[in-house]
Amino acid sequence: MWRKAYGIEWTIEHDSLCIKATNSGRTYVLPPFGPDRACEQVLGLMLDYFGQQGLPFYMRAVPRRFVNVIEECMPGRFMFKEQRDSFDYVYNVQDLCTLKGRKYSRKRNHIQNFKQAHCDYMYMPLTEALVQDCIDNELEWCEKRNCDEVLDLRCEKFAIIEALLKFSYLELSGGVIMIGGKVEAFTFGEALNEDTAVIHVEKGNPDINGIYAVINQEYCVNNWESMQYINREEDMGIEGLRKAKESYYPVTLIEKYDVAVKARE
Repeated sequence: MWRKAYGIEWTIEHDSLCIKATNSGRTYVLPPFGPDRACEQVLGLMLDYFGQQGLPFYMRAVPRRFVNVIEECMPGRFMFKEQRDSFDYVYNVQDLCTLKGRKYSRKRNHIQNFKQAHCDYMYMPLTEALVQDCIDNELEWCEKRNCDEVLDLRCEKFAIIEALLKFSYLELSGGVIMIGGKVEAFTFGEALNEDTAVIHVEKGNPDINGIYAVINQEYCVNNWESMQYINREEDMGIEGLRKAKESYYPVTLIEKYDVAVKARE
């Protein structure tokens, strides 16, 4: 979904998927997706590629586990910098479904107030028939948030529309909130593995109080109650988004690191 915004290119080497992107003029790779035993060969090819292009090697969004793998296959070669803005937030599914306990009292109040104000609301699965309505909702959200003036929001807009237009092809799961026959919020995600789902996008009309709390709970209850965890991805360093994600009390944060080659002494 980010392929156009970040000029995504990919290749497969040694049974590993290698992804390259460019953001704000800086080219980087993601950690290779493949067997750990191929680490040295794949990293060697990546280093060669950056050298041939005359670019400094740069890898982003590297989880702690793969930091250890890199250190084992090429000890002392790289430096690692923690990137808090890229940490993934992981939640217990039942917490998001039930919102039990005093710590979620504000969420329950938001939901109750929303339902009282919008007693005609409906939650529905996101289907191909609703894709254009979701795109319209995203464009309205962007107009209110001046997306075209903020690079990250502009890239996100393109990515969301790309994913929605390929919704069935990507086999995504989603949901919408309808009020008065209009889509006022939508979300989509997919199963990450056997016990964890990942939510890629959640958007709602910012003028409707409580709508984010409602679609969050409805989507988890209707789509992911059989899972154990929900990964709601990173906050990108956006203060409001960080507060919102922290307010749901994650059970853990998945650490991410940037990786560069150590300067030669």
